[in-house]
Amino acid sequence: MNIEDVQGDEPFALMPYPPASVAHAEQGPLAGLSFAVKDLFDVAGYPTSGGNPTLLAMSGIKRTTAPTVQRLLDSGARMIGKAQTNEMAFSMSGKNAHFGTPRNGAAPQRIPGGSSSGSASAVSNGLCDFALGTDTGGSVRTPASYCGLYGLRPSHGRISLEGCQPLCASMDTCGFFARDPEVFQRVAECLLGEDSAPLIEAPALSSAVLMEMLPAASRAALAPALARIERACSGIEAFSDQWPSLEEAYWAFRYIQGREAWQAQGETILRHGLVLGPDVSARFSWGRQVSDEQLAEAIAFRARFRDAVDAMLGDRVLVLPTVADIAPRLDAKDEEIEAARTIAHHLLGIAVLCGLPQVNLPLAEKDGAPLGISLLAGRGRDLALVRLAARIGASVEG
Repeated sequence: MNIEDVQGDEPFALMPYPPASVAHAEQGPLAGLSFAVKDLFDVAGYPTSGGNPTLLAMSGIKRTTAPTVQRLLDSGARMIGKAQTNEMAFSMSGKNAHFGTPRNGAAPQRIPGGSSSGSASAVSNGLCDFALGTDTGGSVRTPASYCGLYGLRPSHGRISLEGCQPLCASMDTCGFFARDPEVFQRVAECLLGEDSAPLIEAPALSSAVLMEMLPAASRAALAPALARIERACSGIEAFSDQWPSLEEAYWAFRYIQGREAWQAQGETILRHGLVLGPDVSARFSWGRQVSDEQLAEAIAFRARFRDAVDAMLGDRVLVLPTVADIAPRLDAKDEEIEAARTIAHHLLGIAVLCGLPQVNLPLAEKDGAPLGISLLAGRGRDLALVRLAARIGASVEG
């Protein structure tokens, strides 16, 4: 069978639950828009699977709705259903061993990226205007880049995760996707509220070290996007990189994520004998082995890394690659997907360790597939960052 024949017309973005009536306001700032909800968030009338059939069987029908979802409904948006997720949000491929792989609407022969794969698929395939996801290690930003979407990882704690299945307490965030920059901004204004800190009008920063991590073809593909951002930001200023070790940052991220993931879900996995996909099972097993010493050293490094990045960034905006390359093909070997994930996490982990907001902009492509570029700003500047991204996006579309 050819890879082109794998998915046909069915995007597999949404969980096949019987439809439930979810009331929404007739008027509001999001009236006329439709959205999907990652199947980690509780919605009254639906179960919550967390991407695993055992958790789905244990869930039952929820009687309450997560506050963030309710806020969207109260703002006039209409929910179309629950979107697929990688198991327990602990994968970056978008493939689910139990429920299949949602289709990448921008590059159907390529993976959608995870773990908010169904949310990105729903938006990229035009099933809805925007979708709610989560980003722990890159689970909004990666599928946003792979599927050609605007995507936000907010400052840590900026958007409520109440009523959402946890993975890593100090890293989990609630983000979202949109195809259209104006819709992206409207959703941000609904969920974020006003910023606590201003974003000054000044040239953005570009890091040579981060760009050099990319293959030459990816750097070339992003060059026009950098030029567009430069025009919108009154220039891009190259700066002398004083990054702490990004390799150490990667391992600090891995140790903290692994340990916190096991603390959050290990008892459930063992008590109920959850059958997990091989990649997810391996990650939980690895996290179970993280020692107290490794965790303590990782937390100490995170504090130093955060201080260094805060000092470097100030109140400016950093332009950086979202991930290193376009999405791997659906028929790529697991080792290839894991290698892409490792390289990506050297970039994605910066915002994670520092708790900073990051926006993916769908401004470039390579070999006919999307390749995102990101803006990153200081904590509390989320809405200003989204508005800047929307302004850049609108200028490109115009």
